[in-house]
Amino acid sequence: MCGILAVLGCVDNSQAKRARIIELSRRDQPLYNEDKTVVVTVNGEIYNHKELRQKLSSHQFRTGSDCEVIAHLYEEYGEEFIDMLDGMFSFVLLDTRDKSFIAARDAIGITPLYLGWGLDGSTWFASEMKALSDDCERFISFPPGHIYSSKQGGLRWYNPPWFTEQIPSTPYDPQILRQAFEKAVLKRLMTDVPFGVLLSGGLDSSLVAAVTNRFVAQSAAAQQWGSQLHTFCIGLKGSPDLKFAKEVADYLGTRHHELYFTVQEGIDALEEVIYHIETYDVTTIRASTPMFLMSRKIKSMGVKMVLSGEGSDEIFGGYLYFHKAPNKEEFHEETCRKIKALHLYDCLRANKSTSAWGIEARVPFLDKEFINTAMSIDPEWKMIRPDLGRIEKWVLRNAFDDETNPYLPKHILYRQKEQFSDGVGYSWIDGLKEHANQQVTDGMLLHANYVYPENTPTTKEAYLYRTIFEKHFPKNAARSTVPGGPSVACSSAKAVEWDAEWSKNPDPSGRAALGVHAAAYEAAADAKSAEQRDPLKGPLF
Repeated sequence: MCGILAVLGCVDNSQAKRARIIELSRRDQPLYNEDKTVVVTVNGEIYNHKELRQKLSSHQFRTGSDCEVIAHLYEEYGEEFIDMLDGMFSFVLLDTRDKSFIAARDAIGITPLYLGWGLDGSTWFASEMKALSDDCERFISFPPGHIYSSKQGGLRWYNPPWFTEQIPSTPYDPQILRQAFEKAVLKRLMTDVPFGVLLSGGLDSSLVAAVTNRFVAQSAAAQQWGSQLHTFCIGLKGSPDLKFAKEVADYLGTRHHELYFTVQEGIDALEEVIYHIETYDVTTIRASTPMFLMSRKIKSMGVKMVLSGEGSDEIFGGYLYFHKAPNKEEFHEETCRKIKALHLYDCLRANKSTSAWGIEARVPFLDKEFINTAMSIDPEWKMIRPDLGRIEKWVLRNAFDDETNPYLPKHILYRQKEQFSDGVGYSWIDGLKEHANQQVTDGMLLHANYVYPENTPTTKEAYLYRTIFEKHFPKNAARSTVPGGPSVACSSAKAVEWDAEWSKNPDPSGRAALGVHAAAYEAAADAKSAEQRDPLKGPLF
């Protein structure tokens, strides 16, 4: 996977209109059709490219790239082919015959993409916001599941049943759910480079590791790199994640790599992290920093691709605040909101924290087919019901609770949800808050609404991150790419209404789920803070 940059309608010194499609980090791009009239640059992986090539038997392919099918699909079907792609992708396609172009992003927004407009009438697309910030007067995060056409404008190509937030009624079938996830993992083992699994010891990453471990011997990579799976975990010494990850790795028999960092090392990396991940969102920065440090160490081992467990909490209501969901309707609507926003949070973190070091992160829980299967389940089954012995993500845990051929030890399978930024060591977040208290004065926070009227930071930690972000990305357009609003334990602003006490403790840590997390904060934080404002809302494109 790689970064892309495309500039369309740019005016050069001779005033002649020209188009530039530039692929930033791979020698096999741009990609073309047979006569090079269709040009494509792509960031991503197309998992079903072999099946698609069979449908394009009359076409001649120039390379073995999985992404070359995009040029030929366009040639065959026009702009109506995006939904045929199974994978994670952002691409820009130029048809030189009529100078038209399209750009598209995958269903959930696993790969990043930004769209910008220059004063000279040019249209820009890039994997990183920093590529647009100097030349574009305005730019936005390209919406996932959309196509932008120079002929038709912006259109949504991804329209699954769950997107309307209507309440599904399909009965829960653990075998169907298990098979759908195994299929999602298996297709992501399409690789010929050294790879591994990011293993925190929580349910999601442990299931990814367990399923991968069962199929790794069948992968092409195993023939070249061996069939023993590599797993990686990072944390402060003595952290919960390190302990449980080692236990899972020992159970599965993986070659486990235990990596450490200190609070000071994390603090020292903050500026570099914010520059790479391009956000000032507090929980994203908290979790991105250890992931960024881990990716640097993984790169030094020669690993090029990792599987990770993002997306499960959004699909199954795994965050601890879901304990307070008042009914199945609100539970389901919140999961829909969370999935729709993934490209601004966990997908952004997982992609940019790893790609900063040239590593590709694949996320099987965000497989299109798996999401459709999981989101069609009657949400009554997902509700957290202590009276029935159902904790968060019970439907997923139960699907892999196999007595005859266990995937994981029982206590791992039913371990309480731990957010990554907490699991690496509780003193990590505490250390960040202490550092922010030393850097940001009471007076600075008091005047935050005047300095930062949009998405005003309400804590010293948020103020610190905002100042670093603004130093690298000073334009109004940049700050508007970051969402705002109150959050408790990673909730949406709407879900904060589920418990009146939460408004007194608006912290995205899982420990803010008072009365739910086993190590919850002892007392609510001061509720005195500047008013939160929603980001400016403009047209979709």
